Amino acid sequence: MTAAPASQTLSRGIRILEILADGPLSIDDLAARLEVHRSVAYRLLRTLEDHRLVARDASGLAALGPRMAALAAGVAHDLQAEALPELTAVANELGLTAFLAVLDGDEVITLTSVEPRHTVANVAQRPGTRHPVSSGAPGKAILAQLREHDRPELDPDLRAEVAQVREGGYALSHDEVIPNLRSVAVPLPLRGARPAALAVVHVASRFSDAEIAARLQRSAAVIREALGG
Repeated sequence: MTAAPASQTLSRGIRILEILADGPLSIDDLAARLEVHRSVAYRLLRTLEDHRLVARDASGLAALGPRMAALAAGVAHDLQAEALPELTAVANELGLTAFLAVLDGDEVITLTSVEPRHTVANVAQRPGTRHPVSSGAPGKAILAQLREHDRPELDPDLRAEVAQVREGGYALSHDEVIPNLRSVAVPLPLRGARPAALAVVHVASRFSDAEIAARLQRSAAVIREALGG
């Protein structure tokens, strides 16, 4: 039997949601990113608006709509529910944005994040943000949980970093995903679930990488115990 042809329209609609996870865009910008005519992007956008997956502001910029939050809450619901109080505690204790990331194919996707309450400036990490598993601290923390034959091909430098994560228990990155930002992540292995990681992202911190990692590891232990992992 031959596989049914993929729906190009559905694929483009999903791609719009992925693009908007990085922030609001105009219809013209969306059309350019999709490499389609403006009228095609507009029709797709209107359909997503009808389902409240996308909303446009007064200036016409499109952003993810409120329905997306409800759908996202149902993904790995137990994991998100257990992680949220721990992420909140980490964010407020360290004054850094804390987030939960999971493996999604060959990418890492942020499921939920918490920004600290009492800081003048902090880094936003939107749920739905994704990047290749081969870059960034969360990616390295997730790669460290995968068996050799389940991992993508790694260059020698990344292979060495993943080995260090397994030995030291945490991963670091700087300027890898977003310029000028640093990240610290720890593995969050859970029985019967996709590999995950707890992480923080920041420009600068009064805490050392080891101190940040130790705090994340305590939260990871709490989450694993709660979920029987």
